[in-house]
Amino acid sequence: MPINLTSTGNSKMARRVMAIAVGTGAIALATGAQDKQSAHSDEEGVTAPEDLMKEHGVLNRCLLVYEEVIRRVQSNKEIPSQALYQTADLVKRFVEEYHEKNEENYIFPVFLKAGEMSDLVQTLLAQHKKGRLVTDQILQLSQPAAFKDPANQAKTVDLCEKFIRMYRPHEAREDTVLFPGLRTILSPDEVEALGGHMEENETKVLGKQGFEKSVATVEAIEKQLGIYELARFTPAL
Repeated sequence: MPINLTSTGNSKMARRVMAIAVGTGAIALATGAQDKQSAHSDEEGVTAPEDLMKEHGVLNRCLLVYEEVIRRVQSNKEIPSQALYQTADLVKRFVEEYHEKNEENYIFPVFLKAGEMSDLVQTLLAQHKKGRLVTDQILQLSQPAAFKDPANQAKTVDLCEKFIRMYRPHEAREDTVLFPGLRTILSPDEVEALGGHMEENETKVLGKQGFEKSVATVEAIEKQLGIYELARFTPAL
């Protein structure tokens, strides 16, 4: 028998039913949104090229530290103990042993197999090798005892300058030419699969939240050197 909404009792009952329905619907929507949010990680929807470009941001922040070390050495200013060594160690672990290995294992072979940009890939590979040699030397010279020697400081400045000079155009060429070129060779599904392999490798090499921990490491070094605040890089005109 249908409910007669014209009666007072039935009207009250109808309002209570509607209130319960609306409330239940709101809870369901909120719960669904939370479930949907929790089901998506920070990496959801991030493709392999985007992930690699994001990682270049960590490299760039390490290069800023190197620039600050150069400035301080040339100005005879104090450099906080371990700051340079920790940065070179981060470059070795994050850039060379993780980021570059992903490029060498998953990105460069795509172009070599397709016969596309082979000369560029070979140059990038050669620069990876040179970069590792430079980093190993910086690690040796930036040991606290060794870095007290002015001659070692001068050598370190030269190495940092060479590293910066090579890697700025290196990463710029990857970001603007190589990584976008993946989409001309691979299908969207293949690009997505690359991202999955690289994500697995991040956990294997760096541990859980490897990217986030690496960002936190370089942030701490920037704060030691007083270059963390972005506003300090704004020119006064």
